[in-house]
Amino acid sequence: MSKIRDGIIGHAIGDAMGVPVEFCIRKKLLSHPVTDMIGYGSHPVPEGFWSDDTSMEIALIDSFNTKGKFDYDDIMLKFNNWVNYGEYTPSGEVFDIGRTCLQAIRNYSRGDIKVTDCGLTGFNSNGNGSLMRILPVAYYCYYNKLKENDIYTLVKDISSLTHGHEVSVLGCYIYINYVLFLLNGKDKFSAYNMVKLIDYSMFSKESLDLYSRILKDDIGKLNIDDIKSSGYVIDTLEASLWVLLKSKNYKESIIGAINLGNDTDTIGAITGSMSGIIYGYDDIPKKWLDKLVKRDYLEKLCDNFELVLNEGKNE
Repeated sequence: MSKIRDGIIGHAIGDAMGVPVEFCIRKKLLSHPVTDMIGYGSHPVPEGFWSDDTSMEIALIDSFNTKGKFDYDDIMLKFNNWVNYGEYTPSGEVFDIGRTCLQAIRNYSRGDIKVTDCGLTGFNSNGNGSLMRILPVAYYCYYNKLKENDIYTLVKDISSLTHGHEVSVLGCYIYINYVLFLLNGKDKFSAYNMVKLIDYSMFSKESLDLYSRILKDDIGKLNIDDIKSSGYVIDTLEASLWVLLKSKNYKESIIGAINLGNDTDTIGAITGSMSGIIYGYDDIPKKWLDKLVKRDYLEKLCDNFELVLNEGKNE
């Protein structure tokens, strides 16, 4: 089975599982946990609908499939088509979008800003909007065996299309490297230990200190009360890694992720991407897969992505 399907479909399922309980408080969810794919909760959409997390991710993939490379202008154009015309959505309508992503796309639409400068750079613009869509970059790095400096440059550029602050870039860089270790066959614990040993000298001490619970401590040893599940990029990455390290299979990881509450679609998506790679597509519950809207479209997109990546690798 395709490593790309493992992660991308794993991401989409986690996203769709989290959509109906987005913004719900943890106390309520822990007393009445969601254990199956449902609809018409926080958003007026049926079961199996994915959100902006997956829409922006597949826009990125579609751009790559079309251009054979990461063409930043084309990526932003496709993000613009998503916002304005409902492309890359389950139903042709956008029902969820973050303010930072929206502002960055509007910046691009003005036509007077360098594309990699469209992203917001203020400290308060460190939501998880670039983290939630950057998984395809890991596959590109994996297939092309990119070196650390090239990985950093690409992650920085792709994040900066919407999120240009160093804290967002660092979160994406940690995540991409963790996924790369998984793709290279490391188990989830070894991959986590290896992430701590990467050279982060291109980042400021201030930003690195904010990620100390991941990079210096052991995020998996914290208690649930120590874990925040907000849309702040650090909280999202911490929560996703925490639940991943504590779960034993794909189903358990997603149920654990979405019942943390708050930004459940993104934490479900990030957890699902990593868990999908670890446990594989076949470990995703079939009843969840059967409810995923446009599953055939998503799987064909994954297969085309793999073909284009292989063609580029052989050039």
